[in-house]
Amino acid sequence: MVSKSYSNLLELASGEPPSFGRISGRIPRLMTVSGLISEIDEDPSESVCSDWSSSSIHRDRIIMVANQLPIRAQRRLDCSKGWLFNWDDTSLLLQMKDGLGDDEVEVIYVGCLKEEIHPSEQDEVSQILLESFRCVPTFVPPDLFSRYYHGFCKQQLWPLFHYMLPLSPDLGGRFNRSLWQAYVSVNKIFADRIMEVINPEDDFVWVHDYHLMVLPTFLRKRFNRVKLGFFLHSPFPSSEIYKTLPIREEILRALLNADLIGFHTFDYARHFLSCCSRMLGLAYESKRGYIGLEYYGRTVGIKILPVGIHLGQLQHVLSLPETETKVAELIKQFCDQGRIMILGVDDMDIFKGISLKLLAMEQLLMQNPEWQGKVVLVQIANPARGRGKDVKEVQAETHSTVKRINKIFGKPGYEPVVLISEPLKFYERIAYYVVAECCLVTAVRDGMNLIPYEYVISRQGNEKLDKVLGLESSTPKKSMLVVSEFIGCSPSLSGAIRVNPWNIDAVADAMDCALEMAVPEKQLRHEKHYKYVSTHHVGYWAHSFLTDLERTCRDHVRRRCWGIGFGLGFRVVALDPSFRKLLMENIVSAYKRTTTRAILLDYDGTLMPQGSIDKSPSSKSIDILNSLCRDSNNMVFIVSSRSREKLSEWFSPCEMMGIGAEHGFFLRTTRDVEWETCMPIADCSWKQIAEPVMRLYTEATDGSTIENKETTLLWCYEDADPDFGSCQAKELLDHLESVLANEPVTVKSGQNTVEVKPQGVSKGLVAKRLLSTMQDKGMTPDFVLCIGDDRSDEDMFEVISSAIAGPSIAPGAEVFACTVGRKPSKAKYYLDDTVEIVRLMQGLASVSAQTLLPG
Repeated sequence: MVSKSYSNLLELASGEPPSFGRISGRIPRLMTVSGLISEIDEDPSESVCSDWSSSSIHRDRIIMVANQLPIRAQRRLDCSKGWLFNWDDTSLLLQMKDGLGDDEVEVIYVGCLKEEIHPSEQDEVSQILLESFRCVPTFVPPDLFSRYYHGFCKQQLWPLFHYMLPLSPDLGGRFNRSLWQAYVSVNKIFADRIMEVINPEDDFVWVHDYHLMVLPTFLRKRFNRVKLGFFLHSPFPSSEIYKTLPIREEILRALLNADLIGFHTFDYARHFLSCCSRMLGLAYESKRGYIGLEYYGRTVGIKILPVGIHLGQLQHVLSLPETETKVAELIKQFCDQGRIMILGVDDMDIFKGISLKLLAMEQLLMQNPEWQGKVVLVQIANPARGRGKDVKEVQAETHSTVKRINKIFGKPGYEPVVLISEPLKFYERIAYYVVAECCLVTAVRDGMNLIPYEYVISRQGNEKLDKVLGLESSTPKKSMLVVSEFIGCSPSLSGAIRVNPWNIDAVADAMDCALEMAVPEKQLRHEKHYKYVSTHHVGYWAHSFLTDLERTCRDHVRRRCWGIGFGLGFRVVALDPSFRKLLMENIVSAYKRTTTRAILLDYDGTLMPQGSIDKSPSSKSIDILNSLCRDSNNMVFIVSSRSREKLSEWFSPCEMMGIGAEHGFFLRTTRDVEWETCMPIADCSWKQIAEPVMRLYTEATDGSTIENKETTLLWCYEDADPDFGSCQAKELLDHLESVLANEPVTVKSGQNTVEVKPQGVSKGLVAKRLLSTMQDKGMTPDFVLCIGDDRSDEDMFEVISSAIAGPSIAPGAEVFACTVGRKPSKAKYYLDDTVEIVRLMQGLASVSAQTLLPG
């Protein structure tokens, strides 16, 4: 099925009149003059609320978005003007399409061309690429592109994501805001291009890599329910490195506007989640094997799966006659001369560790003279993708090291290191894989690196290559891998010899081990690797990601969505249709209409912000509560986990207000009556068991404290390191549940707390007690307001919701159960923060004050 917008664009490309009103005229050129777009320059009111719905989610089409299109462009050599285009078979985007299968899914590509297209030719090129290749080119002025790609991407993001801090101007680029603005501007151009072809009801958008990390914000802003995935193909650094980035929160929030974020390894995902926790205060959960982050009511999925290779393409190249010819040449050049080839294939950049590999080769020959004259390291050095001083330094160091090693250990007819710096055709590289006894990858940091995968498949070969190699077709294949611990494919290659590339001695020993290893062992390791690589190919990876993206987006149609925030702080709030904001006008109107009111309020996080250092109530809060209590139609209760001593002290001016202390274990309806208990006085001998355990964790967790109340014990880690505190809290919870298994208590975790309290005690008891007391007095409430912010308050919400149909609440009563913040809750309403709650209570107090005025 072809989506509406796509059909229309095809008509545009063919010159037919458009049949769909959203796009008119030919495909417009975007940013054909140099300029900058200031972060996000649109008004939030233009954000589409996306109230469309779809009967079922099915993959009609995928829009693949990457910095570069999978297209090679070449200007015609004859007299006629124009361009020749063909597919770039090495592009991952094209390999993904092949891996998915032509019949299953339709793909359109959005990205830049490697070649610069003159503005006068851009319309024609757009038409050709759309008609013939289903590609939508993004045209960026050369100066802007240079600042975006060679500036921000390659000088700032790429080094930082590979753990290189700009400690001096020579070590990576210092942050430059004009380059950041160029990055945002280009991401906006990509978004505009996608807008021209997207049908948000059906299309899935899959954005690739660090060049386009703020693109999700632009797309989410335009279509709140866009089905959007993002995959990062580079490493994601630890929080200690990432937080040095001045625009760290903007990038995190932009990524969180995607529905699914993919990483190659658990380490990369863990670092991202840690950054979200430390910088945005977001916690993740793992449910049924899926990791998710709750972000303003949306669940952002986290996908961990390394990309694979295009198996069919590689096997096709292995079967080419030119591959056989090249293999025969290499056998004659190396094997027939008694040489054993160790192969390295790397880009010529600072993170590929080529110089470390050469030093390890030198060490191998020094420590093991028997390998001199026998072992040859063939280093294929692909051209660097970036440019600058660091690339030139790597090239100079590599050539000088090769020259030195060959001078020391070389002899007539033998060079221990063969450096190939000119570009090789793909089949030539594959031929080197086939002949190499061992593949050596010593990158000091790399996102994935598929060289080992290609090597394993190439060593499996085929019948024709077996004949060239002089092998029986039934002979088990063998291969050896020595790989750096710091590359993304390392965890999946369990049969490889893993090394720290900085440890030259260890790498040399690993090379020696690989050469000396018994053939049966090499065969077993190869078999293990081949089984993994041949099943976890690029098609498997793409299928898996898209399946998870579809699952993550399944709830879109039943959620109410709207956008909030400006610039790159824009995000979408997604809520269940029955969960809505408590509006001042609605509750004030209900308050005025009713005559018997029950009001239950939590304290910490509700009337008092969680982050406040001084936790005592302000004079303003006291005045508001007293105004509400003076209204004879009201019964007001503060329900808190705090001790009755502290609450009595803080709320001593509130003569007519009820208090439920320690989750409602202690109750009093007014200031001057005696405290009651909701159950017989508890035996607290369990504290002798629990307190020493909590003390142990307090000593081990800097920033944590213990609060010992009459009936409860609370361990708080609000001021501890968030990751360590959370980890310790889980351990403490398990520890306490174990040692207190036979005691009449419950152990519960809260917001930055672990608490032990008597069984059966909950804030819900206070709600029940208040409603039953009012009923006994003939004051069945026709207005109930309950506000709280954490898990303990959910018990009150549950009691109130279940009481609506019972005798303790008047028929047709106005009932408002309200939580703080947008999150899953048993409450039907929410308010954003304590400021809104205080404003709401002040509004109700003003109504009561007016009714008490004489006359």
